[in-house]
Amino acid sequence: MTEKFAVIDTETNWLDQVMSIGVVVADSKAKKKLDSVYYIIDPEYRVGGMYADELRPDEEGVRVADRKRALKEIRQWLNMHGVEKLFAYNASFDKMHLPEYSGYKWYDIMRLASYRQYNSAIPDCADCYKTGRMKRGYGVESILQMLRKNRGYRETHNAVLDAEDELEIMQLLGHEIGVYDIALLSNRKFG
Repeated sequence: MTEKFAVIDTETNWLDQVMSIGVVVADSKAKKKLDSVYYIIDPEYRVGGMYADELRPDEEGVRVADRKRALKEIRQWLNMHGVEKLFAYNASFDKMHLPEYSGYKWYDIMRLASYRQYNSAIPDCADCYKTGRMKRGYGVESILQMLRKNRGYRETHNAVLDAEDELEIMQLLGHEIGVYDIALLSNRKFG
């Protein structure tokens, strides 16, 4: 049986509350999408936010639910897929906003994508620290532009589409899933 992992992304409203959650399950070998789920959190999404126009609550497959129900259903869905590892870009942000999921192992995709030694697409002219980490320009949009060699890409800031983009970063970096062990977040409490 193939080991699976999930890439998770959240979008927050003007009050810094989670208003949407997107999750993509992939197989650990090929890092190919196997399934996805997208929840809009009600009433939090009604507050609005910087990316509220990207929520798309009326599209097919979008689930609108209160936070407790959404998190319960996502957990059941993750368990059905046998997922124990959650990956996110700037994972400390998502982990902080989803303390209910502190029992999962969280990994930060950015910890590999932003370092020269793990991302061969970082140009020689990029301003980096001695450690190899870029000083700026290592958000999802910039990294995917580098990896795709396509400056026209724009991040949508829709949680499920962003989770798919973050999975693509993992695919394009080409590292075995075990390499991400260096990107494991500690289980310290946030707040």
